Amino acid sequence: MQNVATVGARPPDTAPAGPLGRHTAASLGLYAAVARGAFRRYSTYRAATLAGTFTNTVFGIILASSFLALWQARPGLGGYDQSQAVTYIWVSQGLLVTIAVWGGGFQDDVQDRFRSGDIAVDLYRPVDFQGWWLATDLGRAAFQALIRGTVPMLVGALVFRTRLPEQPLTWAFFLLSVLLALLVSFGLRFLVSITGFWLHDSEGVRAVMLVVSMFFSGMLLPIALFPGWLGDLGRAMPWAALIKVPTDVFLERASGTGLLGALGFQLGWAAVLLAAGRGAQWLATRRVVVQGG
Repeated sequence: MQNVATVGARPPDTAPAGPLGRHTAASLGLYAAVARGAFRRYSTYRAATLAGTFTNTVFGIILASSFLALWQARPGLGGYDQSQAVTYIWVSQGLLVTIAVWGGGFQDDVQDRFRSGDIAVDLYRPVDFQGWWLATDLGRAAFQALIRGTVPMLVGALVFRTRLPEQPLTWAFFLLSVLLALLVSFGLRFLVSITGFWLHDSEGVRAVMLVVSMFFSGMLLPIALFPGWLGDLGRAMPWAALIKVPTDVFLERASGTGLLGALGFQLGWAAVLLAAGRGAQWLATRRVVVQGG
């Protein structure tokens, strides 16, 4: 039988007030160390990484072949030609695990700590709770980008006729867009994880978020193919920042002010979600009920 303990109204005042705390240089060094540790941790799961990469590649081939058949029947569908449609698939497969479109990453660790009661220890560390897990997720994403991000895209470029960026700067804008997509993804997943302070188990919320994310991120089908008001809604929601925007940047479908607007869309949602997560964290730590112990 689990014990339920009530932790004090708030973590001690020695915790930094924000992600960087009062000692910026020291805090940055700490978060960099946390990110490096997460990178090394995920790099130890070599068999799982190779299996996941193989799975991404196989599904990419299946989806790319399906898209080719669809675009042969409907040329120019959604404003994409065949090579753009195929490229969309391979870029999205590369982003799938890198930015955790389907959830996961730090969420699994946080959920385990809710169940064990170790979440109370996290709150009393002299480091920001949100910043700690963000650094962890950045380290995880960096490793996944190297293997599960690049290998499927390379295979896709070798097997299919894909469209690579024509402008060298596009690669830099694409990497920036991927980073912003990761921040949006983290913001969404952090809000889901925070519900564990009240629900003690966020698995139900995660399941709902998974379905919504699969649909509105454009993972299953480009949002440009959504009809009418559904397309307008999809383009305005934060999940569009996960797949739609990075792939549009890679395919150079936006340029000039349109490109700045796309990146600004991602940045705006990242700021809103991170601020919402900080607010939810503040409310949660007023009075925390911890399971386990």
